[in-house]
Amino acid sequence: MAKTIAVANQKGGVGKTTTCVNLCAALALKGRRVLLVDCDPQGNASSGMGVSKKTRPNTYDMLVGGELAEDCVVHTRYGDVIPTGNELAAASVELISRDRREYVLKNALLRLYSDYDYIFIDCPPSLELLTVNALVAADSVLIPMQCEYYALEGIADLMTSIKMCSRRLNRTLRVEGIVLTMYDGRANLTLQVADELRKHLKDQVYQTVIPRSVRLSEAPSHGLPGVIYDRVNKGSKAYMALAEEFDLRSRS
Repeated sequence: MAKTIAVANQKGGVGKTTTCVNLCAALALKGRRVLLVDCDPQGNASSGMGVSKKTRPNTYDMLVGGELAEDCVVHTRYGDVIPTGNELAAASVELISRDRREYVLKNALLRLYSDYDYIFIDCPPSLELLTVNALVAADSVLIPMQCEYYALEGIADLMTSIKMCSRRLNRTLRVEGIVLTMYDGRANLTLQVADELRKHLKDQVYQTVIPRSVRLSEAPSHGLPGVIYDRVNKGSKAYMALAEEFDLRSRS
């Protein structure tokens, strides 16, 4: 039975998709059966895994067109992907009149639960119907967060959204953890934000932090996860360590 994790943050530019892609690939390298479901209309997680945004059938076809989830899966050397493209931007509007519209993704993915250890859902950087579908389908939420003041402000709003979803739509939803991204240990603000988070959220914050890395930024242009593109750079090593910590937590 797969564990389903929504990778979400209402603030953009925090390393959400980079975390989703590299954590999936790192877990696949460890021998775990992993599926990445791209629910962000930008489709960056798809291209980051080396899958064209023009690939059909895709997430849009699964959610709106009724395509079977297994027919939308693309197999790669570093994990399976249900890709997406720009057409997914229309899904929120097209689903709005459907009964139980918040449960469409959950119902679609039920068919795949026995095929994977982990299913990761890359969410849009906003609380729209696609994100709500991901939160309803998920067992937990993984929150990548940049160590800056505005990100610290936004985490409270996100926690409120998760609690609201838990009360109304998915009673078993919980926070998987917070991953500190673009971490610069030389900056006082980074250290202050990290200390503040660990003081208030304690074990919900992962010990592994993800440093800024040019090589991680280069990897998507080659259609590769960073942990495949350059396995020895500091960013890739950090994601491999995060995968180890995530896997241990999940299996404990």
